[in-house]
Amino acid sequence: MRIWVPRPEPGATRTGERLAAAGHRPLLAPVLVVRPTGAPLPAGMRFDAVLLTSANAVAALAATTEVDSLRGLPVFAVGGRTAGLALQARLGPVTEAGGDARALAALVRETLAPGAHLLHVAGADRKAEPAASLAEAGYALTALVAYAAEAVPALPDSVCAAFAADGLDAALHYSRRSASVALECAETAGYGGAFGALRHYCLSDDVAGPLEAAGVPVHFVATRPREDELLAALR
Repeated sequence: MRIWVPRPEPGATRTGERLAAAGHRPLLAPVLVVRPTGAPLPAGMRFDAVLLTSANAVAALAATTEVDSLRGLPVFAVGGRTAGLALQARLGPVTEAGGDARALAALVRETLAPGAHLLHVAGADRKAEPAASLAEAGYALTALVAYAAEAVPALPDSVCAAFAADGLDAALHYSRRSASVALECAETAGYGGAFGALRHYCLSDDVAGPLEAAGVPVHFVATRPREDELLAALR
């Protein structure tokens, strides 16, 4: 299949390599560009643990000199790739939550007593969990906005050309925002119908939400937010 991958880099390239190895023809055309904010750590604050809810957060944090001050603190990572990158950055000990933000909150509750002060390294556009559950349970959270995902101004030319030639079969969606931006860009470029005709594979119910709200049929939603399950559905 000819499959559009609108997720941002570096994830798009990794996914494209896996798709090509499986015999598909990936079209890598991100609709979001991830940029570090360069925000400093809160001055004069001590933390009991670090929460990492995306691989982008680790990359942005590891690029700063302030990461040294966090070494040795327990790290709670949302998924396997995030955990792996944290270990590469010499952070940790690292505990991984299997790709689920609520499971991440549960791990913290099992490990640390309420009142613990947590540093949540996150993006500018982040979900309520795990922060909401942990705050309700009595944990003190400080958010460090380490990166921001900026939407591209228009549908990438390569995708326009593929739609015009009726040359796309499917799209893989890894985040709610990238799915929403992909839909918006396609509609603005006049390819809303072609976008809706694709087979849409989504990493979770949350990711599928904007498409379903717009009446776009979703072909597959992973039961667990893991790329392996998403790619297995293509078979």
